Amino acid sequence: MTKVLLSVHVLAAILAIGPIAVAASVFPRIARESAAADPAHRDRTPAFLHRVCRAYAVVGLAVPAFGVATGAQLGVLTDAWLLASIVLTAGAAALLALAILPGQQRMLTRVSGDAPAVEGDGLRPAAGRLAMLTGVFNLLWAVVVVLMIVRPGSTTGA
Repeated sequence: MTKVLLSVHVLAAILAIGPIAVAASVFPRIARESAAADPAHRDRTPAFLHRVCRAYAVVGLAVPAFGVATGAQLGVLTDAWLLASIVLTAGAAALLALAILPGQQRMLTRVSGDAPAVEGDGLRPAAGRLAMLTGVFNLLWAVVVVLMIVRPGSTTGA
């Protein structure tokens, strides 16, 4: 059963978090480019990227669920590396839910206006902030992956 739980956990991480990382990373640039276009020629890519992030965020809830189940099965729920991973995962989830997704929504609202965006409308700082937050989100997940591989203090020899 442990192998099944671990397999589902890893697959969920790859298939759910990967698309969020990519879509959220390209969203600010694509949204700015779309905002600068003539309203008649704006594409729907920013809205699509936002929907990808929202949908995969829900699917991504399987990652910690199966991670905790796997940890319980292995008897490592109190190990420092796993507790650190749980805290970092919670931080990444909070960042996504409380800052990245709302930031994307705000940018979409501004992009969907009837006039092309102008340089002084504040879109550039909003896109920069969103790009920075997405970078932090991706960095948190990278640290979690390293902790899952290295498992400091593990007695398994890995």
